[in-house]
Amino acid sequence: MNSEGGEAAAASPRAIVAGHGDFAAGVISAVAQITGRGEVFVAMTNRGLAAEDIAKQMRDHLDASGAHVVFTDLPAGSCTIAARRLMRERPDLVLVTGTNLATLLDFVFNGDTSAEAAALAAQHAVARGRESLVCLPSAPGAASGR
Repeated sequence: MNSEGGEAAAASPRAIVAGHGDFAAGVISAVAQITGRGEVFVAMTNRGLAAEDIAKQMRDHLDASGAHVVFTDLPAGSCTIAARRLMRERPDLVLVTGTNLATLLDFVFNGDTSAEAAALAAQHAVARGRESLVCLPSAPGAASGR
């Protein structure tokens, strides 16, 4: 379909997922398996990159995709630091740190490619991601083997 068609627009990346090792590729793979919508994200790793290279690659991905959201793995990680620097020159850029699968699953089903819609979708996704974190204690005595 051409670039004006609905399918092409729906297939446009809306966010960058960046992190250590294969984090981004792995979590995007899981989103694709569950939803069939992995194309909503662009994967980026910091493997083998200096701080300046991470920022340049992230800037290039943002420019090429038109994305307005960056999801990262760690709040103080190098990808997050690069995104925070880019936020100074891109006031509509939204950064979500501590990303998990539930966060990305929610994001794919909300919003569109506009900066405002992406920001709202990111906020909603963060709430879902937080709700998905649960600590289930073991049964009494299970830890001691009783």
